[in-house]
Amino acid sequence: MKIPRILFAAPASGTGKTTITCGFLAALKKRQKNIVSFKCGPDYIDPLFHSHILEVPCYNIDTFLTSEKCALQLFCQNAFEKQIAVLEGVMGYYDGLAGISTKASTYDIAKLTKTPVIFVIQPKGMSLSVVALLKGFLEYQKDSNIKGILLNGVSEMLYKKYKEIIEKGLGIKVYGYLPKKQEFSLQSRHLGLVMPSEIEHLQQKMNDLAECMEKTVNIDDILSLAENTEELYFDMLNDTIEKQKCHIAIAKDNAFCFYYQDNIQYLKQKGCHITFFSPLNDKMLPQNIDGLILGGGYPELYTQALSQNTSMIKSIQCEVKKGLPVFAECGGFLYLHETLQSAEGKEYAMLGIIKAKAYKQEKLKQFGYITLYAQKDTFLCKKGEQINAHEFHYWQSTQQGNAFMAKKPLSEKSWQCIHCDNNIFAGFAHIHFYANTNFADNWIKKCVERSENKKV
Repeated sequence: MKIPRILFAAPASGTGKTTITCGFLAALKKRQKNIVSFKCGPDYIDPLFHSHILEVPCYNIDTFLTSEKCALQLFCQNAFEKQIAVLEGVMGYYDGLAGISTKASTYDIAKLTKTPVIFVIQPKGMSLSVVALLKGFLEYQKDSNIKGILLNGVSEMLYKKYKEIIEKGLGIKVYGYLPKKQEFSLQSRHLGLVMPSEIEHLQQKMNDLAECMEKTVNIDDILSLAENTEELYFDMLNDTIEKQKCHIAIAKDNAFCFYYQDNIQYLKQKGCHITFFSPLNDKMLPQNIDGLILGGGYPELYTQALSQNTSMIKSIQCEVKKGLPVFAECGGFLYLHETLQSAEGKEYAMLGIIKAKAYKQEKLKQFGYITLYAQKDTFLCKKGEQINAHEFHYWQSTQQGNAFMAKKPLSEKSWQCIHCDNNIFAGFAHIHFYANTNFADNWIKKCVERSENKKV
């Protein structure tokens, strides 16, 4: 398949690659390009910015959560018939598993997808040293795929100086710059950037960013670089999936908004009817559902509103008591607790399905990639089965569960986690269905059984 594609990467987090990527996407949209975007790694928030700009879903591509073969298959299928695929990197370019491997790094994905890389740097506090910095990234791996440079946060005068010394010293093209403007910066909080819905006049800011980049970035030449990529060869995923009819409700609002788009598509391909609802604003669950998914997000910022929506709480409690299958990840897991502590430290009553309290901790303790090993037979899998996953949370639970053992890759660190009994799978881990489709299939099977039992 011939897929025009480009990847924006950086030497470290906080360098501006999300701003640059969003500006580039907004500029291409103004040009009426048919675009698809991807985020390298497991992050949920950056894809929400992509989706806000393009008004279409953004996909994650991750070579730890899925196999390399699967990651390439999903990338090609999601980019099929698009004019260009735009990828945003994660962390520093070579930063991968456990901080000691390039596996699952942006570089790893660029190499897998054979995508040319535009390297974004902020040269503040440097002059000639910027050449040494770039030389290290260009030569650390012979197949770095870094084909061009973008400068972030510089004036036009300094840009001309940097462009000359970089191109003369390294023989690599500098494709432009983004001037330092406060209105282009994106605010952060404890899980990353703030949500797009929380930024006032975001669409106008993105339009302004696109207009600026049209003046200061050689977008035409970047598009030419994206066009001149080699074909990708891959095996199509099975598109003759057996259809299993059931109705699944998925929580989706400012409190619950972290979902992998490939997971949603997998459910639909399997024949599941999807209805989105809001635990914040709706009074009760959608009618006649066979399964409930409570994704991650920021319930800790909406504790009072969630607690005061007692009709929704009673609706969920009633259906769970009747055996409604529940798949709850991180924020959804917190919502299942008896109480949830707000960011200010006040406790609020929640669903009470998990007999435990959820509270704030000051530092990240269990975070990053993990492999989950089943400690017992459950409705999702047999003892000993495993699935790669990801954790990132500042809130903790007095009862994390013990159905699985989480182990960090390339590390001895491990801990018990996950509640998985009868009809509930709940824990801090975020799951990508393609990491082990048996998990998703068995959960869907549970939903189908409920649907069939209702007909009897």
